[in-house]
Amino acid sequence: MRGVFAAMAIVMMLAIAGPAAASTPAGITSEEQTILKKKKAAALKAERKKAEQKQIAARKQAAVAAARKKTSDQRRLSRRECGDFLECVFGKPRSRIARTSSGGMSDYATSKVVAWDEAGKYAPGSIIVRTPERALYYVLGDGKARRYKVGVGREGFQWSGNSRIVAKQEWPTWRPPQQMIEREAVKGHMLPDVMEGGPENPLGARAMYIGGTIFRIHGTNNAASIGGAVSSGCIRMMNTDVIELYKLVNVGARVYVYQ
Repeated sequence: MRGVFAAMAIVMMLAIAGPAAASTPAGITSEEQTILKKKKAAALKAERKKAEQKQIAARKQAAVAAARKKTSDQRRLSRRECGDFLECVFGKPRSRIARTSSGGMSDYATSKVVAWDEAGKYAPGSIIVRTPERALYYVLGDGKARRYKVGVGREGFQWSGNSRIVAKQEWPTWRPPQQMIEREAVKGHMLPDVMEGGPENPLGARAMYIGGTIFRIHGTNNAASIGGAVSSGCIRMMNTDVIELYKLVNVGARVYVYQ
């Protein structure tokens, strides 16, 4: 009888332990099971992270493509609006200005002699540019100056300082600064490395170069721009005016620019 009870007890124990034994591979300890679970969890986490990175990369690619399309559209629109690179760079449709028999251009003069309270602060022959007034003063002495209407740097390109006129040139050649070439190239405007002097040249009939800067006092092929904030930092004048000033100004003359 005792043997029967013992056998029954063994059968019951096996029945109870059966499911657990079936779910556990033979020879795998509980510690090894824990390690396997951690590895599976780490692999799953890595897969999720990889999928997220792919989604982020796809979104970035889509954003870059959209930005390129927008830039391309803007360039096409800019070309349609500008017509050519000079109009794009200098902002407005160019005036039709022809040479006169005297070698100047058929624009008008703004020059006038004025009594100027500030004249006594500067030596005769000095040039003073008042950016807010859109005015250039050439000091004559005795409290007087010759006043010209000018175009000045547009917002972001205005500057102030003092220097001297270091060179003068008639019908100047235009060599756009490298930074201007690069800046306009981003907008889709291809500037030439060199443009010879003439009626279509944006420097106009005369140029006076300001030492220590890339800026000039020069004429224009766009009379309509005079009086505005339109340039990349240069001081623009009517060609009739700049021809007159060119005759008055000596190399070495002081130049003062105020914002």
